Amino acid sequence: MHRIRTTVVRLRPIAAPQTAKSQSQARLAAVGGALRTFQPMRSYTASVSAEPFLNGTSSNYVEEMYYAWLENPRSVHKSWDIFFRNANAGAPPGAAYQSPPPLGGAALGLANAQAMVGVQPNVEKLVEDHLAVQSLVRAYQIRGHHVAQLDPLGIMAAIDPGPPPSDIITSNDKLDLSGYKERLYDLTAEEFYGLDESDLDKVFRLPTTTFIGGSESTLPLREIIQRLEMAYCQSIGVEFMFINDLEQCQWIRQKFERPGIMQFTLEEKRTLLARMVRSTRFEEFLQRKWSSEKRFGLEGCESLIPALKTIIDKSSMNGVESIIMGMPHRGRLNVLANVIRKELDQIFCQFDSKLEAADEGSGDVKYHLGMWHRRINRVTDRNITLSLMANPSHLEAVDPVVQGKTKAEQFYCGDTGGNRVMSILLHGDAAFAGQGVVYETFHLSDLPSYTTHGTIHVVVNNQIGFTTDPRVARSSSYPTDVAKVVNAPIFHVNADDPEAVMYVCNVAAEWRATFHKDVVVDLVCYRRNGHNEMDEPMFTQPLMYKQIKKQKGVLQKYAEKLIAEGAVTRQEYEEEIAKYDKICEEAHARSKDEKILHIKHWLDSPWPGFFNMDGQPKSMTSPSTGLPEEELEHIGHIASSVPVEDFTIHGGLSRILKGRAAMVGQRVCDWALGEYMAFGSLLKEGTHIRLSGQDVERGTFSHRHHVLHDQNVDKRICIPMNHIAPNQAPYTVCNSSLSEYGVLGFELGFAMASPNALVLWEAQFGDFHNTAQCIIDQFICPGQAKWVRQNGIVLLLPHGMEGMGPEHSSARPERFLQMCNEDPDAYPKFSAEEFAVRQLYDCNWIIVNCSTPANYFHVLRRQILQPFRKPLIVFTPKSLLRHPDAKSNFDDMLPGTHFQRLIPDSGSVCENPDGVKRIVFCTGKVYYELTRERKHRGMDNTVAIARIEQLSPFPFDQVKVETDLYPNADLVWCQEEHKNQGYYDYVKPRLRTTVDRTRPVWYAGRGPAAAPATGNKAAHLVELQRFLDTAFNLDAFTGQS
Repeated sequence: MHRIRTTVVRLRPIAAPQTAKSQSQARLAAVGGALRTFQPMRSYTASVSAEPFLNGTSSNYVEEMYYAWLENPRSVHKSWDIFFRNANAGAPPGAAYQSPPPLGGAALGLANAQAMVGVQPNVEKLVEDHLAVQSLVRAYQIRGHHVAQLDPLGIMAAIDPGPPPSDIITSNDKLDLSGYKERLYDLTAEEFYGLDESDLDKVFRLPTTTFIGGSESTLPLREIIQRLEMAYCQSIGVEFMFINDLEQCQWIRQKFERPGIMQFTLEEKRTLLARMVRSTRFEEFLQRKWSSEKRFGLEGCESLIPALKTIIDKSSMNGVESIIMGMPHRGRLNVLANVIRKELDQIFCQFDSKLEAADEGSGDVKYHLGMWHRRINRVTDRNITLSLMANPSHLEAVDPVVQGKTKAEQFYCGDTGGNRVMSILLHGDAAFAGQGVVYETFHLSDLPSYTTHGTIHVVVNNQIGFTTDPRVARSSSYPTDVAKVVNAPIFHVNADDPEAVMYVCNVAAEWRATFHKDVVVDLVCYRRNGHNEMDEPMFTQPLMYKQIKKQKGVLQKYAEKLIAEGAVTRQEYEEEIAKYDKICEEAHARSKDEKILHIKHWLDSPWPGFFNMDGQPKSMTSPSTGLPEEELEHIGHIASSVPVEDFTIHGGLSRILKGRAAMVGQRVCDWALGEYMAFGSLLKEGTHIRLSGQDVERGTFSHRHHVLHDQNVDKRICIPMNHIAPNQAPYTVCNSSLSEYGVLGFELGFAMASPNALVLWEAQFGDFHNTAQCIIDQFICPGQAKWVRQNGIVLLLPHGMEGMGPEHSSARPERFLQMCNEDPDAYPKFSAEEFAVRQLYDCNWIIVNCSTPANYFHVLRRQILQPFRKPLIVFTPKSLLRHPDAKSNFDDMLPGTHFQRLIPDSGSVCENPDGVKRIVFCTGKVYYELTRERKHRGMDNTVAIARIEQLSPFPFDQVKVETDLYPNADLVWCQEEHKNQGYYDYVKPRLRTTVDRTRPVWYAGRGPAAAPATGNKAAHLVELQRFLDTAFNLDAFTGQS
């Protein structure tokens, strides 16, 4: 109503020349930003109800026309000129209208027009018609993509049934003006905003929300429809009207609506043809040479290659120096060859079944491998680094990994705006709609600690998923609808129109450079073969594949178009084909000379300078991880203070900081302070640390408090860890979105970028890693074996049976231990000096369950100081965070000290080892329950308790020392987890191997169960006491074999 009222008051009689000057200045000042701002200044005596045409949306249009007239009376239709002059002369708006003179009659002068003020015109019809045109324009902008010619097969309507929008003119021949009569006949009255055939040649003033006029402000309806059809209903369908930013919407309108905007130079067309030749002939060459091999070719979407190269060219032009890409298997070899520029002979030799594998790991199939390459971009003549990430068959799993690596590269080169490093993600249509990690990754896109400042998503829309039709694979109209959650514009394009593809990719790259937001390019194409080259698609999609068999290839169609235009000759086209075929043949000949397959040639994340030239560690020693006492005291002082003036913290936090200060004075530390010591010292030494996860800033259990919040000033925070030393590395601690799969993948990617950073992901509770299992199983555990790619990521998983129920109790250690690559039946043959470091080097990951803050401190520092990188899985405590016995003395953290893989019993059992009847091996929190029970029973001299702190690789050598020390003791493994869970099945064969199977290994713990823990507190305590009784009953296993 405010707009209606202000529109009315602005029509009060005023002097046009006087007003135009001041009002037009305000108007023109806002035009550049596509906004118009006016201040209501006058009142009007006529009631709004008396002038119905000023109600509702009509007022918007009248307001636009009025201020256009104020700026220049000639800019509006003559009827509006007379109307506003009459209104200014005092006539009510309903009486101010005068019909324009007939075309064949003499023009009336202004005086004659003013003399006819009293005539009552039908201004409502004029306003309604203009509003109808405005609604028509908006209808095309919103829904034009539904009737665009997107599907190269012409079967999209069958796949995604539903009538086209009734307010958009549709026909097979979009620009056949003679067809308007019949089409308008069906769209008159209610369905076409009241416009009919007689309005086709009427001239209408264009609204400010369209750019179809170019330099013209008025157009006949016929031309308006023609231009809207050209903009929105050809080979490109644009979805953008859901975006809630006017500037961004206007930007997109300009890119697609301006007349003649899709024009290409002769050179651009010839380049596009050459790229299409390479893309197409590469697949044809592979099909000729290896017709029975799976390669997941690109046939049916060959325009993907020029699409990616266009994005890269445009991005390079905008200053981008590094691009990280992730993609599924379809088309990967083509992208490696023609985009990344992997040597063709290296690709072709992958098809040789006789090629020997180098001793570098298990390797992976050719269509999962990645690549890193730095080259000159031929279009911009600038250096650009391209990295295609290796990834498993698990579709979309690589998405957050790519984003994390991109974020890391931006961080290390100081690219705070994403101007130099960017990411491109390729997707399949079925996976883009079906995989939840896509949604998780999108929701990281604008978070401060996770944004990569815009990703270009390219969907290879085959209109099928393996054998599944879209109509049973998704509920949305398009596979790309998920992108709307972050206001990413979606550009659908017919992949059989290479020029449209090229234009859309240019716009996508410009969008990313302009707004640093995500954008989606949906390449609507088809899959000429089955899911792979050996698959028969006619079983399940007979009609689709009958149409595909008839389909002429996109290269042939485009070549014929350019030949017809005279852009190239048929001879030139054939020469281009012969030229690339020769390149492929020569590379194929060279590939036959390859004898060994080196996985390291496919490395996607090299670490220059970290390894020797042959990729080996520069040393095989692990230095002491201890620190001087003065450094421990300094870090402890920072941890217990607020290094910012006039900063008010919570009273409860003040007590926590005072407690830390007291511990530093007593030369002890708890778990939180031990972590502080490790982090602070590494930061001081120049190692960047990034800690991410749900609620990590405070800590799930309110123990960490690495980010302090001013109690009086909103959003004012202090991170004391960034005040350790003047030249320290930065510390990034960030609460993540409530996602595990996406966020863990992101942190894994971040850790790939550099070996000189400690990257940690903490689960809110240990079992929350369940929903990130794909990242753990497919990337973290086998990553080095498959892709020769080391990674030092740290997983912090809170674990422990605390009587809190089945959830939040177990971090499922059995799963991690099962995936260790260590042989439980073979005692490692290493020298004593290098036993520990050799084990670490050979393992696929390190698994620890620390029982002391000092050991946690050491293992975190060892993760950076050791000469190679391995993933580290830490089962962190919950109750031990505040357990009075779970504290460490500074003496355990001084120079010369190391991480203890096994902590032996140092009590009274050492005085008479021969008298010890039982040695109980355990790990983690249960140690403190065992020692309490032993003391209660007075068995300190007869039962030894040893803590295995590092479970993988298993400390065979140190366990052997313990078992040899107590020759008369039976061996018991005690755990608080159920027998079919936890560590027992992992530890038992290794203990047996250690003692050369001369002694049995008994079990003390909970019995087998389906759930990780009971939900009843009383039952929990009964179970605890039961297995403690077993552990200390020296006759418990008598008679058992």
